[in-house]
Amino acid sequence: QVQLVESGGGLVQAGGSLRLSCAASGRTSTVYFLGWFRQAPGKEREFVAAIGRSGGTYYSDSVKGRFTISRDNARNTVYLQMNSLEPEDTAVYYCAADTDGRVVNPRRPSSYEVWGQGTLVTVSS
Repeated sequence: QVQLVESGGGLVQAGGSLRLSCAASGRTSTVYFLGWFRQAPGKEREFVAAIGRSGGTYYSDSVKGRFTISRDNARNTVYLQMNSLEPEDTAVYYCAADTDGRVVNPRRPSSYEVWGQGTLVTVSS
């Protein structure tokens, strides 16, 4: 079993930055893709970014050029550096882990077996 714990959320003004972290524990050797998703009030969960074990990255069009995903395999941690934040980025951000190595599309929530509890990011205008 793998467990994920996110941290780093908070309140920031538009144009500001935040860095989210997600620490994995347990059977981390089974973690392949790591992803970040977000869910705003009244909306469906949406893909933000993902990173493969070898470092290949994927981004949604809405965050490309503003957000950067990275991972430290030695620390079993994935990061999401968020710059130039906008009020539309306000959401609960979730970390997700693929633990069966069979991801076809890392942008789909169904590709991930393990989810964190989420961390709230609020961007004020």
